[in-house]
Amino acid sequence: MESAKVIAAVARLVRDVGLAEELAQDALVAALEQWPQSGVPRNPGAWLTATAKNRAVDALRRKEVLRRKIDELGHELAVEGDGAGALPDVDAALDDDIGDDLLRLVFTACHPVLSTEARVALTLRLLGGLSTKEIARAFLVAEPTVAQRIVRAKRTLAEAKVPFEVPQGPELAGRLSSVLEVVYLVFNEGYSATAGEDWMRPALCEEALRLGRILAELAPAEAEVHGLVALMEIQASRAGARTGPAGEPVLLLDQDRGRWDHVLIRRGLAALERAEALGTARGPYRLQAEIAACHARARTAEETDWVRIAALYAVLAQVTPSPVVELNRAVAVGMALGPARGLALVDGLTAEPALKAYHLLPSVRGDLLARLGRYPEAAGEFRRAASLTGNGRERTLLLARAAACTAAADGGA
Repeated sequence: MESAKVIAAVARLVRDVGLAEELAQDALVAALEQWPQSGVPRNPGAWLTATAKNRAVDALRRKEVLRRKIDELGHELAVEGDGAGALPDVDAALDDDIGDDLLRLVFTACHPVLSTEARVALTLRLLGGLSTKEIARAFLVAEPTVAQRIVRAKRTLAEAKVPFEVPQGPELAGRLSSVLEVVYLVFNEGYSATAGEDWMRPALCEEALRLGRILAELAPAEAEVHGLVALMEIQASRAGARTGPAGEPVLLLDQDRGRWDHVLIRRGLAALERAEALGTARGPYRLQAEIAACHARARTAEETDWVRIAALYAVLAQVTPSPVVELNRAVAVGMALGPARGLALVDGLTAEPALKAYHLLPSVRGDLLARLGRYPEAAGEFRRAASLTGNGRERTLLLARAAACTAAADGGA
């Protein structure tokens, strides 16, 4: 987090996140060289920021076209002499602006001018402090690929002259949704890994939660931020129950609810209350948090209020129409009103191009068919789902369900 604070503080001055990151790294190198001899300063974070800012001043001085900015910086920082002499003024500046600086950094890293992949990589690098290697490992892509994404992202921001600021007015809602999308994307990748042999990647969930909590502190009046935090807290509460002893997936209705983290549930419900208290229209994250809360409040799987969940999905489908939301609504309808009603909705989605390679479509269809006793068809759907998923643990689970359906069909023949 200290790294993000230094980058944010310097980026506000140089208006270039790439240069700000370099200056922050330079300051860290200076600390590693000086602190062993001089001792760790009373406020290490302020020292790092002061050093980075003074190096920013030096860099700007070398650019004649930025002479005007030097005057502004000179007035702001009253930079005279070395970094140690400037610490008191920088401390004051940090106290006043650090929250806004971090928020500016979040909005800059998640700017729509960047691709989704680039936003995720840059956010994890700048805000999360993850190395290129760590990001590559988390998303199972080659390290050079991530490095190129980050380099291109910084270059794109610089070439587009993206302002280092929090948007205001109508633009804020659109930009905020981009920020929340990135954070939830990171969380989801940790919660249900799209590829690899592990069902979950807890480190990504923890990082997304941390970013969400920071956003909630920085933007306390934004209901959707609290809604997202509520959603992530409640979903994260199930992490310990989502896998078996050998790392195999355990589906929601089969989970031991005694293993759910009730501290996280309470935190999630409190965040949901904060979102509701703001009194604004229900957005997609708040609605999903309400759905998650229905599961969290049910003491047993049988007590789940599927009628309410189906109704919430219907509202969500109006707020953010998408085939995936419709598929989830079909699951809820199938639980509330019977598998035949759910199957009718799923069958209406089979020609949807966006779901053509989505493994959860045949998985859901297989589940509904099995509940209707149509085992041979269900087995075929589970095998098709297994062929589409990139996650090894999920593939094993789906093939096991296909085998169970085949056995049930043979037993009933």
